[in-house]
Amino acid sequence: MTFRVTSFLLLLCLAACTNNPTAKSDESQSAWLLVDDFESGLPLDRWTHIDVQNDTDPFVPRPQVAEVRVEPGNGNRYLIRKPAADGVVGNRKAIGFVPLPVTVQIGETHTFYTRIHIESFPNNHSFGLINISASEIPDQHYDSFEPMIRVTDKWESDGSKNDGTLMVLSGDNKAYSKIINPETGEDAKPLRVGDWYELWYVVNNAPRDEGGQRYDLYVRGGEFETRQFVFEGADFRMRRTLPLSSFMTICNTGPHDRPYGNGGVRYDDIYMAPGRNLTSPLL
Repeated sequence: MTFRVTSFLLLLCLAACTNNPTAKSDESQSAWLLVDDFESGLPLDRWTHIDVQNDTDPFVPRPQVAEVRVEPGNGNRYLIRKPAADGVVGNRKAIGFVPLPVTVQIGETHTFYTRIHIESFPNNHSFGLINISASEIPDQHYDSFEPMIRVTDKWESDGSKNDGTLMVLSGDNKAYSKIINPETGEDAKPLRVGDWYELWYVVNNAPRDEGGQRYDLYVRGGEFETRQFVFEGADFRMRRTLPLSSFMTICNTGPHDRPYGNGGVRYDDIYMAPGRNLTSPLL
């Protein structure tokens, strides 16, 4: 509620500015660097996929689903990620990560663009950026993240249930907050199954006392016909204040006694650019 009260007017103002097609962009389309669009001949050769808590029973080796598939009709290739095939439970931390083309140094701001598509609920997925080495990821798993975006409709341990609305990290104690519809100041609607969403997340890797270790999120898709500024000042998870070096995803079947569901999320067109860049790398 504090976020809505203090930031609603700012969201309205910035949303109006960023939706103006004649507004000057901080950077041009030419500034975008490709992280991955899954169109190469070896589309996953730079990715690492690990299952760091495989509690499947009966045991299934390498249970996560991480495949490049083709959309019928248009030939577009994308990455589909699921913690395991339907009906398989117990793969608690199915991770995939890829190095960035350039690191985001301390003090720098970069914008990341990603398209996502929800194949089905129920599910539990997160993605974002990390600043630790590959060898540290198995022990850190979720705490590998700094800026982190969450897609889930799972039940929480406190008895509450998520509804599939896109979420970011906000506040202390690694808490999550739903994104906001800036036109109403209320929570956004749950993500629509079968729709592609465009995300721009503006990542400030300055020290915390200089206003950094935070990120802003813009979304187009679903209820948002035009790009909207849906969360201001989300918080890095760990705030290590180190260079950001890789893009990472994680998904989770949940435990055997209370599975989350194995619904898939598609990823495509992952790009990065210096500064606050709200252009589209696809134009």
